[in-house]
Amino acid sequence: MKSTTIVLLGLIFFLSSCIVTKKKYDDVLAQKVKTEGELAEKSKQLEHANESLKSLNETLAKLKQDTTDLNQSYRLTSHKLNDLNKEYDQLNSYYKNLLNNSGKLNRDVVQQKDQLLAIQENLDKTRKLNDSLSTSLVEREKKVKELELILANKDKAVLDLKNRISNALLNFKENDLTIKVKNGKVHVSLAEQLLFGSGSINVDTKGVTALQQLAKAIKDQKDIQIMIEGHTDNVPISKKSTYMQDNWDLSVMRATSITKILTKAGVSANQVTAAGKGEYSPLAANDNAQNKQKNRRTEIIITPNLDELFKILGTN
Repeated sequence: MKSTTIVLLGLIFFLSSCIVTKKKYDDVLAQKVKTEGELAEKSKQLEHANESLKSLNETLAKLKQDTTDLNQSYRLTSHKLNDLNKEYDQLNSYYKNLLNNSGKLNRDVVQQKDQLLAIQENLDKTRKLNDSLSTSLVEREKKVKELELILANKDKAVLDLKNRISNALLNFKENDLTIKVKNGKVHVSLAEQLLFGSGSINVDTKGVTALQQLAKAIKDQKDIQIMIEGHTDNVPISKKSTYMQDNWDLSVMRATSITKILTKAGVSANQVTAAGKGEYSPLAANDNAQNKQKNRRTEIIITPNLDELFKILGTN
C-alpha cells in the first residue's frame, strides 16, 4: 500500500512538470509565430518603402527630361510666333495698301484678306499653345525644384543624423562598429564582440552603453523608422534549447534584446522593427575565422520618412 502511494505521487509530479513545460513551450511558440508575422509585415513595408523611393527617383528623372523637352518646345514655339507676327505685319501692311487701290486689284484684295484671316487664326492658336506651354513649363519647373529641395533636405538630414550618431559613439573602437550612409539610409553595424558573448542573447555592459548612447542621439527623431537586423555566421549553435534551435532563432532573439534596450532608453516602440537574418546575409564568405567574425554582427538601419515626397508627387 505504501509503495503504491509513492508511485502515484511520483506520477502526479511527473505529469505536473510536463504540463508546465508544455505551457511554456506553447507560449514561446505563440510569441515566435507572432514575431514572425510582424517581421513579415514590416519586411513588406520596408520593401514597399524601397520600391517607392526607387519610383520617386525615376519620377524625378522623368520630370527633368519632360522639363527639358518643354523648354525646347517653348523656344521653337516662340520662334514660330515671332515669324508669324512678322508675316502678319507684312500681310496687314500689304492688305492696307491694297485697300487703297480699287478696280483691278479687288480680287487680289479678297484673296489676301482670306490669307490674312487664316494667318490670324493660326497666330491665335499658336499664341494659346505658347501660353499653355509657358504655364506648364513654369509648373513643372516649380515641381522639380520642390522635389530637388526636399531630396536635398532629406540627404542633409540623413548626413546630420549620421554625424550625430558618430559623435555619440566616438568612444568605441572602429573594429567594434561602423557608421555609413547607403541608399539614403544610415547603417550602423555593431560587431558581435561589442554586444554579445558567443551564443548569448544577453547584451554585454559595454554594448548596453553603446546602445544607450545611440538611443540618446535618435530618440527625439520622430520622422525615422529603425530596422534592427541580427546576423550570424554559418556555424551551428552549440547549445540548442526549446526556445533556440538554430542561428535564425539566435539572430531574432539578439535583435529583440537590442530593441528592448533602445526602447527602454527612450526610442519610440512604434518606430522600431526587430528582424533576424541568421547566416543568410553575410558580408563575406564564411570560409575563414576573420570573415566569420565580420558576419557576426547587428545592423541598425535608420530610414527617413518619405511622406513629404509622396505628397508632392500626389501619391498619398
